[in-house]
Order: sequence, then C-alpha cells, then structure tokens
Amino acid sequence: MTEPLVDLPTTDAEWRVRLSPEEFRVLRRAGTEAPWTGEYVNTKTAGVYNCRACGAQLFESSSKFDSHCGWPSFDDAIPGTVKEIEDDSLGMVRTEIRCARCDSHLGHVFRGERMTDKDTRHCVNSLSIRLDPASS
Repeated sequence: MTEPLVDLPTTDAEWRVRLSPEEFRVLRRAGTEAPWTGEYVNTKTAGVYNCRACGAQLFESSSKFDSHCGWPSFDDAIPGTVKEIEDDSLGMVRTEIRCARCDSHLGHVFRGERMTDKDTRHCVNSLSIRLDPASS
C-alpha cells in the first residue's frame, strides 16, 4: 500500500518537482485530461486508488463503474478523503472534488444521473489518481 507523503509541498515550485507537467496542470491548476485518454478509464483491477499528489487513499476499486463518459467513475469515495467545492468556471454550476489532504483537483461529482444505486458519479482524471493493486 502506498504511504502518503510525510511533508506536503507548500509552493508551486515544490509541487513542480514532485509532479510531471501534465500532473501539475490537472492536480494543481484544476485541468482536465482529454476524455478516453486516461490510463484508468477501463481498468478493472482490484485495489485502492490513491491521490497521485500526496498518496492519500481516495476510492476503492469496488466503487468504480463504467459510466461511458471518458473518465474513471466512482459512485463513492472513502469517507473523509474528498472535499466538494462549488465550481462555476464554465458558466454553469458544478461540484469540483479535491483531495481532502493536499487540496489537489480530482475532477467533479455529479448526482441524479441514475447510473448506480448511490446515484452519484465521481468523475475523476486518471492523472489525479494512482492505483495500488490488491495483493493476490
């Protein structure tokens, strides 16, 4: 299991040392990767998805489902690991999700789509997460 980083960066310069340019754009600048390009869109591997920036556990693979939206989707987050923030950056109100530990951008959460019994879709950038596969 991946352990969270002991000390979190506090400046953009420190984050740029830890993250690739694309990871920095998505995680620290609330960017979005192109649909259907992320490494975890179609992944079915059992395990836990951790924040790529700080290593905090965010989503269990059992909550991942096929939403056919182009990004990994989860109907639940591990309690207390994801915070929600109102986002009106595109001229509409959406709910941004961020890592509760390091405040990195993960994606957005949508409710009321009736895709799962929990009626929730955490739409997450693959660049925001890293799969820690379950032991065999």
